[in-house]
Amino acid sequence: MLPFFDPEQKRKINLGGATRVSSASAILDSVKAQREERQELKRRQDAAVKVQAWWRGRSQSKWAKKEMKSAFKDDILGIRGLRCLVLMGLDEEALGLWSQAVLNGEGVYSLALGPYATSWLTLIRKAALLLLLSVSRSPQSPYSLSHLKVLENLLSSQVATAALGPRGPEVTTTILSYLLNHDYYKLISEAIQRIPEPKSKKSSQVTLLVSLSTAPLSIYPPQTPEFGRSLSLLLTHIFAIPQLPNRIPLETLPSFVSRIPISRLQAAAPYVDGLVSQTSVEAKVHLVANTYMFFTPHYSRFPPESMIFYLRLMASVFAALPPSIFDPSSHKPAKAKAQQPKVDEAQDHAAWKKGEDSDEEDIKVVEVVDFNIPQRPPLPKIDNKTLTRLQKIPSQGHIESLVAATKNRQNVQDAFLAYVLGLNGVWPERREHVLSILLALTEGNLIRSLYRFEVRTSPLGRNEGAGVFDSKNGKHWPALIFLSELYSQALLTMGDDEFFASTGSTTSAIRNPLSIDELISFSRQLLNIAFTLYWTEDQSLIQKGNVAGYTWEVVREKVTKCLVAIHARDSRKPFIPPDGWLVTSQVDMRNFVQAAVLEEQQLSEDPNSQNATGTAGLHLKPRGILSKRTIAALSPCLGVLNNIPFAIPFEVRVAIFRHFVMNDMVKHGVRDRHSSFNYYNRARVHVRRGRVAQDGFDRLSEVNLKAPIEITFIDQWGQEEAGIDGGGVFKEFFTDLCKEVFDTDRGLWLANKKNELYPNPHTYATEPHSLNWYRFIGRILGKAMYEGILVDVAFASFFLAKWLGKQSFLDDLASLDPDLYKGLIFLKHYKGNPEDLSLNFTIAVEELGDTKNVELIPGGSDISVTKENRLKYITLVSHYRLSRQIKKQSEAFFEGLSEMIDARWLRMFNQQEVQILIGGVNAPIDLDDLREHTNYGGLYDDRHPVIVAFWKVAEEFDQEQRRALLRFVTSCSRPPLLGFKELVPNFSIRDAGADSHRLPTSSTCVNLLKLPLYTNERIMREKILQAITSGAGFDLS
Repeated sequence: MLPFFDPEQKRKINLGGATRVSSASAILDSVKAQREERQELKRRQDAAVKVQAWWRGRSQSKWAKKEMKSAFKDDILGIRGLRCLVLMGLDEEALGLWSQAVLNGEGVYSLALGPYATSWLTLIRKAALLLLLSVSRSPQSPYSLSHLKVLENLLSSQVATAALGPRGPEVTTTILSYLLNHDYYKLISEAIQRIPEPKSKKSSQVTLLVSLSTAPLSIYPPQTPEFGRSLSLLLTHIFAIPQLPNRIPLETLPSFVSRIPISRLQAAAPYVDGLVSQTSVEAKVHLVANTYMFFTPHYSRFPPESMIFYLRLMASVFAALPPSIFDPSSHKPAKAKAQQPKVDEAQDHAAWKKGEDSDEEDIKVVEVVDFNIPQRPPLPKIDNKTLTRLQKIPSQGHIESLVAATKNRQNVQDAFLAYVLGLNGVWPERREHVLSILLALTEGNLIRSLYRFEVRTSPLGRNEGAGVFDSKNGKHWPALIFLSELYSQALLTMGDDEFFASTGSTTSAIRNPLSIDELISFSRQLLNIAFTLYWTEDQSLIQKGNVAGYTWEVVREKVTKCLVAIHARDSRKPFIPPDGWLVTSQVDMRNFVQAAVLEEQQLSEDPNSQNATGTAGLHLKPRGILSKRTIAALSPCLGVLNNIPFAIPFEVRVAIFRHFVMNDMVKHGVRDRHSSFNYYNRARVHVRRGRVAQDGFDRLSEVNLKAPIEITFIDQWGQEEAGIDGGGVFKEFFTDLCKEVFDTDRGLWLANKKNELYPNPHTYATEPHSLNWYRFIGRILGKAMYEGILVDVAFASFFLAKWLGKQSFLDDLASLDPDLYKGLIFLKHYKGNPEDLSLNFTIAVEELGDTKNVELIPGGSDISVTKENRLKYITLVSHYRLSRQIKKQSEAFFEGLSEMIDARWLRMFNQQEVQILIGGVNAPIDLDDLREHTNYGGLYDDRHPVIVAFWKVAEEFDQEQRRALLRFVTSCSRPPLLGFKELVPNFSIRDAGADSHRLPTSSTCVNLLKLPLYTNERIMREKILQAITSGAGFDLS
């Protein structure tokens, strides 16, 4: 085809002209542009009109003001001049001319009696406000002093009465009411604060301002609402001025204090809520400091109503402040503050790292999983003078004056309880100090009266916890919370001789404020409350709700602490009926066990369980140990088990513990330690005989002890001993290892008079190598508890208490250092002046013949022990000996133990119960139970004549002989806590030949007794007793 016939080469011609689309678009754009142009033109025109109007108004205003000022100057003291003054507003020159003219002329009331009296009253109120505003803005101006003098005349009933007669007080009241409605006190406060502190001490303006601040209290009658409102405003604005005592001239202070209506403070009660809610945190702090300075010297003059108001006001202020704001350490600049919120506000110390009485800050590593959470606002900066004044609030003198002012006044005492509770809440660092002072001052009388007149008759805790959340019972909570705190503190330094002393006792010990019968009732009351708070289904209510200024969570902790302290005494010397601690009537135990095991499994398996479960405001995922508070929020069952475990029967808790261990074994792939399934998963360890402890330390320190371990002994010639470890060889190794590592001759352990072990406090025991040994021993003991192997070792109670994160008591010191204990008891009961004993806050420590003094608190060598602080001294001394000296050793031991046993598992038990877990129950040996769970081998069975004779001989043994027999066969003298069915492997007997002259032997590694075929019971008895008392034991078979 020729090119000019190609359709692609044809010329394309558009015969339709321009497109309609492009034309329409252009038209729309044109219309839009014209519309915007018109709008812009209108905007400019409107703006021009406004500018012109403003300019005309401004010009007119200047002209009018100029005319008014001219008219004002022509008639400064006349009604026309006054009217012009008000209309001109804050014209400093005009106000100055007027105030000076009034003072130099006929007085401010010259127009009040003429025909312009009504207009004058309207204008003079506004003029007075202008004067106050001028002073507030510039209190040191040349005119401020004349302004204040005019205000003083206007607000003086005496001056008004002298000028106006009977009408004078009414005029004064009218002017004052107008000023109060226009921030009278706020303006005075601003004026005082704008005068620098050094100048204010000599400032005439401050003198007049202070006088004006109390003027309303002399104008309004005390019974009127205006008086109460004025008083509340005085407290809100004037008493919240920083360093107020330092700003007021010395000559003015007496008159200012005398004009404070101490006997009428209760008039401000209707305005307390506004007073607390409308003031800033910083203002509240200064309110507390200033009221302390001005009110404390006059407590004796306070009538009951005023004292009640003051104490409850302070309690409300304390409750509205962030914790620790009064403590100086909270205001020290930190080198590096992590901007991370805490998991718990009052999180308990980790049980393995520290006890409750740890003297170091608990540090936790947390992972932030949500950055969109509100951060706690930083504390306001408080000046050093105010902080110094605040330090006196929890002082001995102040607390003593409060106690004296509230003594024998039941209604005042209730307010005092609220005050102390609030103080302890806002200043937790001084809580124990305050409680110790109260105990020293009241000598148990406060505890006794609180219980007998308040708590015992309270409906709280009655009928299995009914009424705990009833708002009608809110008034009963302060007394119960305070009693719980105070009695918990008392128990720290109360010896058992005091605790169990009765009214008719002849002992010289100070009697327990509560009788045993009262304690039985009180403990049940606390138990019902605590269990209800842990067992409630709605845990969000516990975290968000509050009572008596505390959250339910904090109330629960305070009640629990007191309850646990009473239970600790009962554990040492029972006085409460056996079922007095149990809540079995409220809970089905079978369902409880299942729920606890399930909750523990979920908590262990789900790393995000803390977020998934949902706790109010909980946005963190802690790594490691969960606190008691967190566990209680996540799991009601575990909350009970970790905080008030004694509410559940011991046997049930042991079963739960074994369930936890079995689940953990499954989690780590261990079905049964002795099963063939685990043969290839075992860690194989070679141990030389004679070097069991050292080889165990060298070879097991890095081994996973939760997995099965196969032990092979190396004989003296370096050859492996024959045999396969089916469990017996490991137990032989373990028995020998425990004998060595717990031997007190090695220097790591010391024993008290009861032969109970505790870490050696010597400094060489804190060296890295020694600490590694403690860590290893902790792992080994944890291995025994993990696998249910009983260890014949007993630990001191105060050392076991540290395992559980509990405080040690003064009586624990008796077993450690009897002489020191007797000395402290003597000091506690000393009738004379303790200062005569020349004691200070130090303790003498002897090492290798050298004695050095260790300060119990910073500067302790310069602080004498007095009657007031001796309880603190006793607490610190016992704490040093029972905790601080063995702190590092204990931490290393617990670190190893925690690798095997979770902290929350052990928190289900107290010290005595943990000892049972370790070494079995210290109870009579039940031969029927032992015989029922005994296996036989060789020629023997249960009906064999030798076996029948053996059991007959065993029945004739006393308990000590039976224990010796059990130790001879199993290496432990105490039976398993749940009976001999728990002994692994079972108690066994097999024949050992017919030689009747041969002694019986045993293989403790497999709990086997090798019993020859004795011909009669007499020979059997003699041979068995000879064997079990001569120290004979394991022989290879």
